[in-house]
Amino acid sequence: VQLQASGGGLVQAGGSLRLSCGVSGRTFSGYGWFRQAPGKEREFVARISIGWTGGSTYYADSVKGRFTVPRDNATNTVYLQMNSLKPEDTAVYYCAVGTSTDLIGGVADYWGKGTLVTVSS
Repeated sequence: VQLQASGGGLVQAGGSLRLSCGVSGRTFSGYGWFRQAPGKEREFVARISIGWTGGSTYYADSVKGRFTVPRDNATNTVYLQMNSLKPEDTAVYYCAVGTSTDLIGGVADYWGKGTLVTVSS
């Protein structure tokens, strides 16, 4: 299994950015995003759960209403659409896959390499 994340960069506060993470090898019940800001611990950002009822999403309070986590079934790619970005969103963002419930607790089967997002004020 390999996770290939991309899309990070520099953006002004209030702007938008979309991260993508291609997953090869198999599908999982949960696809998530985490981030780690300088000097801070890694934290959960968002997760989409894949099930027979369709995808359900869960977000950290800090990003709720600003970020979404769509997934493309055909390409097994998960995205993190980030809108209304704030300087406090600056961090290295990581995608991860595993069981949908474990991801919220920070436990993943596989992790992608991080991609840096910098939001300037």
